[in-house]
Amino acid sequence: MMDAKLRKALSAWLLGLAVAVSLAGCASLPQDGADAKVMRFDNLRDMRYGEVFLVGGNRLTHNLEAAFYNTTGLNDSADPRNTCPEALWAKVNPEMLKKQYDVLDVFKNGPRHWTMDWIELPVGTERNFDGLKARWMYQVKLPEHINLEAKGYTGYRPTKVERKSQMGFIKGKPVFILDDMKGNPWVMQAYSLIADPSLTYEGLKTLGSKLKLAPGWKYRVQVLDQDLTIKAVDGIAHIVQDDLGNTYDLCAGGSSNFKP
Repeated sequence: MMDAKLRKALSAWLLGLAVAVSLAGCASLPQDGADAKVMRFDNLRDMRYGEVFLVGGNRLTHNLEAAFYNTTGLNDSADPRNTCPEALWAKVNPEMLKKQYDVLDVFKNGPRHWTMDWIELPVGTERNFDGLKARWMYQVKLPEHINLEAKGYTGYRPTKVERKSQMGFIKGKPVFILDDMKGNPWVMQAYSLIADPSLTYEGLKTLGSKLKLAPGWKYRVQVLDQDLTIKAVDGIAHIVQDDLGNTYDLCAGGSSNFKP
């Protein structure tokens, strides 16, 4: 039989091992939104940008969060319509950044292009990711078992984002809409070049022919007869992506001044 001292030592070792394993699956994110201040960005429609996600939390309990750093308003000295130049974007190394920031994962989200005309939201710390400048814009809890690298994984799966924002779409311009199975409209805030690098702003008019829509979902384009404003309600924005990674905001539950 095992004596008391050995049993105690073994228990302590197992406890230490359990803690070490647990900590290996945990990481804290930088508190880069703590002093965020509201900024407004105008003339955004079809502006190119990119995002870097730092992923932290507890992998073992599937309690994960991602801090989003956005390039809008930066890196644009050569071209004011391009805040995510390809040469700088290509240098961003997720594995190196993962070690530098001691986080669970790093994900490059982009390039993308805005389809809104303006946005106001709190903006936090500016970081330099291998030469690409980006600022903290929001943080989101990730769905359980999410796979950010899997093509189309997030398609037609609504989620919530914690942000105090409002965005605008100007009268006389088109908006690109997903209608869900309940008839709620979701308006595109940005299109993605990740899954389809050939996608263009003009191509959004016929995007419906490319999408593999989930049952009950529809795609349409509408020219606005009045300005549309979409805002986060009580600090929460509801978003969804299609199967090509284009992102839409919900226009329901008081989040918009009307339903397009």
